[in-house]
Amino acid sequence: MSKIYRFAIVGVGGIAAMHANAMKDLPNAQLVAGSCRGEEKGRKFVAEFDCQWYGDYVEMLDKEQLDAITICTPSGLHLEPLTAAAERGLHVLSEKPLEITTQRVDRMIAIADEKGITLGGIFPSRFNPLMQLVRDAVAEGRFGNLSIGATYVPWWRDDDYYSPDRWQGTLAMDGGGALMNQSIHGIDALQWIMASAPGATTLGDADNPVDEVFAYTAKRGHDESLIEVEDTAVAVLRFKNGALGQILGCTSMYPGNNRRTMIAGRDGAAIIEEDELVSFSFRDERPDDKQMLEKFGAKTATSGTGASDPLAIGHAGHTANLKAFLDALDAGATPTIDGVQSRKAVAIITAIYESATTGQPVKVS
Repeated sequence: MSKIYRFAIVGVGGIAAMHANAMKDLPNAQLVAGSCRGEEKGRKFVAEFDCQWYGDYVEMLDKEQLDAITICTPSGLHLEPLTAAAERGLHVLSEKPLEITTQRVDRMIAIADEKGITLGGIFPSRFNPLMQLVRDAVAEGRFGNLSIGATYVPWWRDDDYYSPDRWQGTLAMDGGGALMNQSIHGIDALQWIMASAPGATTLGDADNPVDEVFAYTAKRGHDESLIEVEDTAVAVLRFKNGALGQILGCTSMYPGNNRRTMIAGRDGAAIIEEDELVSFSFRDERPDDKQMLEKFGAKTATSGTGASDPLAIGHAGHTANLKAFLDALDAGATPTIDGVQSRKAVAIITAIYESATTGQPVKVS
């Protein structure tokens, strides 16, 4: 039987419930403790999930017998708990983004390597069966010469989401807005899919498939006094395989609409809208193409998309993400989404921010 891994969650607000529910889903994960500075919020969380609350995560790491932690603090505060956990030999699974700058991400990766602990990232979209279906088709070369890879996140967040008592929308803690916080899942899935394409350019595990970006960002849906970062962004991409791309990321589009991913080339096109396969058509048709459309198409449910409510999203992707992390620990292997993989979306987004600031194309590094 697989080892049972004892977890603590650092930062038990908001997204932490998805981590806790994912642990409940898996027989080899046990949540024993959680930390946050607010006692009322902390005690409410641990009462719901039957674990111990700590007001200080360092005290929690010292007192509890743990194997690993998950990090759910504000995005700009992921490096510090990673450092504390690594010093104690604990593995780390961190919410997206891994950190808000590539420099801080690189520091996390270096510390994990130095201390010999496993670092993983949370990107549930990679475990979406539709994303996996399209990626497999790209890897098989079914799209032919790829021409377009695009992701659209036309979402809405009300003013309360960016209220003064929250970290969202702040440069120091959020690192960015509609791109770094909301659209990062679509951006990561897009680069992951495009990186699988056969072609002249051979990418190593650490290589980013995006070569260059040009972008504009703006604040259009929220007052300047509420938000320090963008709520509206558009970017064009040039991939290393020659394809072009688009990113639209917003929290300014009331009332919020479904996420959309589009991959297309000379020989085929696929469109995913949330959990619906809208298009899956190829010059070289296969009998199971229509079966996939029947299996994953024609869904009309609009709940659970996160278009206007971040907590409306289900936790199934987190469960799959956590399971993959635990499978890697059992096997003594590198997780499929490790620190190096988690860095790629952050590198794309920070290049977009640089382009929007300078008005120039920016290489992704």
